[in-house]
Amino acid sequence: MTLWEWRIAAAGGGALVGFALTLCGGWWWRRERRRRRRLVDLLEAIAPECLRDVLVPDGADAWYHVDFLLRCSRGIVIVDVRNVRGAVFGAEHMDEWTVMDGNVRRTFPNPLHALYDRIAAVRAVTGDAVPVEGCVVLLERARFATVAPPHTVLLEDLVDYAEPAAALGALYAEPFAALAAVTQPTPRELRRR
Repeated sequence: MTLWEWRIAAAGGGALVGFALTLCGGWWWRRERRRRRRLVDLLEAIAPECLRDVLVPDGADAWYHVDFLLRCSRGIVIVDVRNVRGAVFGAEHMDEWTVMDGNVRRTFPNPLHALYDRIAAVRAVTGDAVPVEGCVVLLERARFATVAPPHTVLLEDLVDYAEPAAALGALYAEPFAALAAVTQPTPRELRRR
């Protein structure tokens, strides 16, 4: 082969690799978008009002990031989303939770500690006018290896978490509006997803 033929072959191979990477990237993006859409659809089924990716003041000149704030039949619910794959081993008082996916083992900080802080921050804004709860939602590729820790649900169980949104009416609308007024959008670089 001549040098010219080598250059043509390399350019063609590079274009083919680029095309394959673009296809894989598009497939991955669509899959992640479908997962997020499924989560949002389930949240909308139980909450007529929802704030997404907001900062809630903690009362001491700092802010907590919240994935979702819902107004639903249980009151105001803070939803902390974790996108993990595999068997989850965790408990309320553990410092770290472990995820086993085949031969791969990962750990992440116990999300319940931060969830309790977020609940306290929301309660500081709303007072006793409305019940405030929180839950950690593990997306569809996760499962609990043992009993699910408190305040933790799998995505498919979210639909049973509260009454349908249509039955709620204006319940808790005023405290939710007051909470929405003090939140700020989370900057893109601070979001987890």
